[in-house]
Amino acid sequence: MTSVQAATLLGPRQLEVRSYPYPEELEPGAVLLRMLASGICGTDKHTYRGETGQYPGAEKARSTPYPIIQGHENVGVVAAVGAGGARARDGSPLAVGDRVVPAPNRACGECRMCARGFPYYLCRRLENYGNSLSSDTAPYLFGGWAEYLYLKPRTAVFRVPDGLPDDVAVLTEIFAVTHSLERAARLPSPAGFRPGASVAVIGVGALGLAHAVKASQMGAGRIIAVDPSRRRLELAARLAGAEPAVAAEVRELCEGDGADVVVNATGFPGSFGQAVEIVRDGGLVIEVGAFVDMGEEAFNPAVLCGRNLTLLGIGGEDLLVYEGTLALLARHHASAGLADMVSHRFDVSHAPEAMELALDAEGSAKVLIGA
Repeated sequence: MTSVQAATLLGPRQLEVRSYPYPEELEPGAVLLRMLASGICGTDKHTYRGETGQYPGAEKARSTPYPIIQGHENVGVVAAVGAGGARARDGSPLAVGDRVVPAPNRACGECRMCARGFPYYLCRRLENYGNSLSSDTAPYLFGGWAEYLYLKPRTAVFRVPDGLPDDVAVLTEIFAVTHSLERAARLPSPAGFRPGASVAVIGVGALGLAHAVKASQMGAGRIIAVDPSRRRLELAARLAGAEPAVAAEVRELCEGDGADVVVNATGFPGSFGQAVEIVRDGGLVIEVGAFVDMGEEAFNPAVLCGRNLTLLGIGGEDLLVYEGTLALLARHHASAGLADMVSHRFDVSHAPEAMELALDAEGSAKVLIGA
């Protein structure tokens, strides 16, 4: 092979398939993956539309650079390893033919946040596959919407359990973000998640749906899904037993008090205020959807104090939960019907059509690009 096909975003709404040179030589410790599948995420849709401000308010705040190969929800097979070899996160050596899920981010390992052991998405010099690494610099292939994905040295890589289908393994990153609910379960009363709690999820795209499924597995007493898409609501009902509702109905469904826990997974202005409106006094709002800066949203902080609310912001998935997440998916994917989260699959050459379909919430669920 001398060239690699990859879907390249040249600018807002300018997605086209380009050819790049196949990386014949890898730097020591690097890994080249032959891609099996890569998901289209809500962040990818923002970037496609030109909404590129990420990590607002943080030292590493930035805009996604064009041109870029998108795709950070990935599963692939090891095609080559750089000199000296590379190891999976569990310490075992990687070999050609291993099926793996790579982390979507690469921390520097040296900054103060890394040294203090904080989650790796707080790294001051964090690099994001499919988000921050431009395709205008060799070896170019830093996103999953391609035939091959180049992983820099020290990228965390996780083995996929035998029997876990590619179309479910590709959901690992999404389900790893649901460590938010596990963190919520460790919070003291009255805000913490407890078995029997009522959980409302605003926005049941793939990320919100993963939270609904996880809440069900953790023993939520009632799950309420708020979303304008009938297709998404039907999927949430089938996979998580969620009741469909509009936001104005949530308080009444929860005995007039509001939900114990509200997960806001939309990433759009206005939704945070809506989340605060439908949570009970003393309850918990988990914000997981606002990764991209969509503009300032007016909010009165006195409401947090007056209603004794707890706010938990989640910056992404945590490396410490990946192996457990893969084990959970392997154990429950068949009984939970998780493969139903994927509605369409396209090869790389049809990536523009894949994106157009992914933007249609009624016409699709999770859309994949892959072999």
